[in-house]
Amino acid sequence: MQDPFKNRALSLSGPASDILPVTPSDTADLPEVAAALFIQTAGALTVTTVRGHVRTLSVPEMSILPVGVRRVHASGTTADGIHALLV
Repeated sequence: MQDPFKNRALSLSGPASDILPVTPSDTADLPEVAAALFIQTAGALTVTTVRGHVRTLSVPEMSILPVGVRRVHASGTTADGIHALLV
């Protein structure tokens, strides 16, 4: 099978190279900074951005949040089925 990523530089404007299920935590950062989040079930989402700011927002189901995220907090998060999109 051909690998379309073989000779391609990874980019924030291109497709993610991997997707990682997220378990919200108030104490642990994600294993890698997410370039974006995919959310399956609507609700509130509390994150720490790559700039270090804690933000809480409402997200609809089946949405993509295109912001760099270090941590998805358990406190304040009711959304479910959260996945980190990695570059």
